[in-house]
Amino acid sequence: QVQLVESGGGLVQAGGTLRLSCAASGRGFSTYAMGWFRRTPGKEREFVATIIQTGRETYYADSATGRFTISRDNDKNMVHLEMTNLKPADTAVYYCAAAQTVVAAKRGHVEAWGQGTLVTVSS
Repeated sequence: QVQLVESGGGLVQAGGTLRLSCAASGRGFSTYAMGWFRRTPGKEREFVATIIQTGRETYYADSATGRFTISRDNDKNMVHLEMTNLKPADTAVYYCAAAQTVVAAKRGHVEAWGQGTLVTVSS
């Protein structure tokens, strides 16, 4: 099983850009579909984006489409989330996750979670 550690969160103004990173340790990173989720206070954790094992296919929540880009580097055991044109509604704790498939990832059926990184978007 992999262990996941996110980084790159912080405070950014509306319209700005932020890049989140997730470092994976343990075995089998390239065998997992990877995803990003987020949670705001009082709400359920929600799916943001996922990427298949090879990195050739990506899927996004409607709220992320056109603004966020998920990518992975299997040589470095890293997955990233580039977020552009950020809005105050994007303020949340963002979590990296590993799943068996992108379908499982989109449904939140996850094998491993990171601890989360806080993103705050000011208006």
